[in-house]
Amino acid sequence: MNALERYQTPTIALAIAGGLVAGQFSGIPAIADRLILPFLLVMLLGAFLQIPLADLREAVGNRRVAGASLAINFVWNPLLAVGLGLVFLQDQPALWVGLLMLLVTPCTDWYLIFTDLADGDVALATSLLPYNLVLQLLLLPVYLAVFAGELVTLPLETLAESILLVLVIPLGAAAIGRVALSRHFNESVVEETLLPALGPVQIVFLALAIAAMFASQSTVLVANPGVLALLAVPVLAFYALTFLLGLAVSAVAGFSYEETACLSCTILSRNSPTALAIAVVAFPHEPLVAMALVIGPLLELPLLHVVTRLLRRLRDRPRWARTSVGAGVE
Repeated sequence: MNALERYQTPTIALAIAGGLVAGQFSGIPAIADRLILPFLLVMLLGAFLQIPLADLREAVGNRRVAGASLAINFVWNPLLAVGLGLVFLQDQPALWVGLLMLLVTPCTDWYLIFTDLADGDVALATSLLPYNLVLQLLLLPVYLAVFAGELVTLPLETLAESILLVLVIPLGAAAIGRVALSRHFNESVVEETLLPALGPVQIVFLALAIAAMFASQSTVLVANPGVLALLAVPVLAFYALTFLLGLAVSAVAGFSYEETACLSCTILSRNSPTALAIAVVAFPHEPLVAMALVIGPLLELPLLHVVTRLLRRLRDRPRWARTSVGAGVE
């Protein structure tokens, strides 16, 4: 993990502060508004270049962990997002939609780092990535239509165009880019040198996009200073409830510690940059939807660090010590 990755949370916080300050100057909000999407597209291209799409075949190897992960990510988490929004954000429909978009989009990169930090099964986590990517691409419009259609104006045509623009096109470009790189460079150079170098690029352009967003919406934010506090409670509740559910499922299924750590990080890490890019295009007149997705990582990354520490403390439990010895892929 490089320095920018290690300090992503303060980097995002600085981007927010810088954007709010810049947004106070005449003309800056309009310029910043035009820069948000290009910055996000560059960030997504860098992220998608690092996705090993060929691992889809391997994901069927461990059916129990894959099944548990998919059930929690794509059934439990959407229902929990609706319930938390109903309890905590009923008077803030735009924030509710932002929370929904955050919680129904599982991460496609960062969870691998946290799985590694927790000494989990990184190879298994990697094999789950294509499922997470493809299913969120297919199901996000469904979740929004079913759960958010009455909360905000939901132009389905615009939503479809936004997904095409910020997911399908960058993903296709990334696939072409990986093929081109493999033709010109040795595979070890691509995997160990070129692609890892994109990590800082992703964070830089994510920070630039966030700064541009806060600059463009500084007036809205000044008028809504309690957004972070409003989101903190449901996000904390999501992490607590889903973490406990993951531990319970692991106990019932007899997962090894490595499988448990993999499952926990997969069901807790969220894909806020991708959801943010979609929100920017699909909800241009509802800035609080995007604000929720910007604030999400400020809460998510510290919480994931706490989760990895908790997992490592739980690792020496007798049950996991026994199951880790003979655990294998089923």
